[in-house]
Amino acid sequence: MSRLLLRRGLAATLSLVLLHTAAAAEDALKIAVGQRGGWEQCVSELGQNAGIFKKHGLALEVLYTQGSGETIQVVLSGSVDVGIGPGTHAVFGAFSKGAPIRMIGASFTGARDQLYYVRADSTIRGMKDAEGKTIGISTSGSSSHMLALALAKHFGVSLVPQATGNYSSTLTQVMTKQVDIGFAQAPFALDAVEVQNQTIRAWIAHANTLERRRDALTRYVRAYRETLDWLYASPDAIKAYAAWSGLGDRLARQAPDFITKDSIDPIRIVGLEDMMGDAVKFKYIAAPLTQEQLATLVQVPK
Repeated sequence: MSRLLLRRGLAATLSLVLLHTAAAAEDALKIAVGQRGGWEQCVSELGQNAGIFKKHGLALEVLYTQGSGETIQVVLSGSVDVGIGPGTHAVFGAFSKGAPIRMIGASFTGARDQLYYVRADSTIRGMKDAEGKTIGISTSGSSSHMLALALAKHFGVSLVPQATGNYSSTLTQVMTKQVDIGFAQAPFALDAVEVQNQTIRAWIAHANTLERRRDALTRYVRAYRETLDWLYASPDAIKAYAAWSGLGDRLARQAPDFITKDSIDPIRIVGLEDMMGDAVKFKYIAAPLTQEQLATLVQVPK
């Protein structure tokens, strides 16, 4: 009996050691994601819940920010390993001012995810009616800020960008008439309103983090892309997104239609040279980055 108990005790101890070893083998990564609720923002958390990142030896801690400025700050402070979603123009600006920042992937390429809306009783019925009106942006320097400026330029109107934070707080401020035009990412807010080739949002990391943790970041990129395959192929993924976002199944099912997989592929970075012209025009940078500077800034671990 004593030998049997001893064997069982040894087996239990060995199991605990193996579990501890497996847990220790997982590299922890802290991820800051700009905004919460959209299809683009769900990948890390849903992939973690589905066990995909664990397969690649990673344990993620995901937090959400109000937008570009906050995301860049927490990355540069060393509080997180990866920042997802800051506007590429803002990344150019931080790098040109000497910030030790690296663009390690694409968060979003194109602009088909962005939608704008007004109250049902608004006098704005088209962009020509929007002259001098306020338009919501997440934070100064964000991709929503860049798109608001581009929108005003395209339609030849003057808009007043106003920081409104995340999608939910923006909707509240539109409905309470604190801001005239709201912004969101499809399919967010489609229950309230039924409603290209530049990488406008980026993944970023501190230069030191990229140097020290390149292997873990490489595995993060691979696990992220595997999660994208699952999101666009599995009905279970849509159910998980609906539960995570709080959207109904009908709206959740529309997300892959509005946002194609290649638009959120982290290794697809395009149009940076073209974007630098607007970055200069909108005063994010004083002059276009050189090819040498771009090579230093953009380093995708894959």
